[in-house]
Amino acid sequence: MATNPVKFANEVRAEVSKVVWPTRREVVMTTIMVFIMAALFAVFFSLVDWVIRLGLQGVLGYFGS
Repeated sequence: MATNPVKFANEVRAEVSKVVWPTRREVVMTTIMVFIMAALFAVFFSLVDWVIRLGLQGVLGYFGS
C-alpha cells in the first residue's frame, strides 16, 4: 500500500497542531515535583535499607556466635 508523502506530511502537521503543549511554568513545576519525589523515595529506601540491615545484623548476631 503506497502512501502519498505530501498527504502524510499534511496529516502529520494536522495532528501536531492538535497537541496541547505545556507552558513553561507547568514544565518547571513538574520538573521540581519529580526532583522532590526522587529525593523522598531516596530517603524512604535508605531508611528501609537501614532497618533491614539492623534486623539482619541482629538475627545473625543472635544466631551467629
